[in-house]
Amino acid sequence: MPEELVILVDENDNPIGTEEKVKCHLPDGKLHRAFTALLFDKDGRLVLTRRAKEKMLWPNDWDGTFASHPRESETYVSSGERRMPEELGITGNLDYLHKFEYHVPYKDVGAENEICGTLVGVIDKSTELKEIDGEIDEIKWISATELISELNSNPQNYCPWMLIALELLEKSEQSMLEKYSNILSPWLNNEIHEGLQKAIKVHLPKEKWRLVNEKN
Repeated sequence: MPEELVILVDENDNPIGTEEKVKCHLPDGKLHRAFTALLFDKDGRLVLTRRAKEKMLWPNDWDGTFASHPRESETYVSSGERRMPEELGITGNLDYLHKFEYHVPYKDVGAENEICGTLVGVIDKSTELKEIDGEIDEIKWISATELISELNSNPQNYCPWMLIALELLEKSEQSMLEKYSNILSPWLNNEIHEGLQKAIKVHLPKEKWRLVNEKN
């Protein structure tokens, strides 16, 4: 099986080449494009997944619903829709919300150095999600207040990129904030913001992550 290639980008998310995925996740890995997808039910509860214990980076930690890397021919949305059945065993539509850059090491094993697009989708809470071997070890639904309560106790058990994606929800495209207002509203208040910001600081300092402006 050929080594998976990811898209190398500059600080404005302009593609500048490709590189093997493994090389991009070494401690001095190059900036590359990724996405994180957040699936909610109509009441604003979020699907969290625990990363498989076999993962090189952040094994056994809780992530957003799923995350991966676009291929050269893909948009953020099309790459997310391709990965959804591969990660969760379901198909569905996603929308683009915002993107951010972050750089965070994982112990002395590797690092994430990414411009990450945040995607959103809505599924019914009765949807049967599969735990794909080697990808996901556990799945749970969580409300905004439940997540903040867990972050107050164990912020280190949650992947930094999903915390940043949630913290920046209010920076999403206005049309998407309106389209998903009922679902996102529980996540857009000061208590949730403060809890997320506090948890992010456990993983990386403020100067190591930022919103990427769409008007390049």
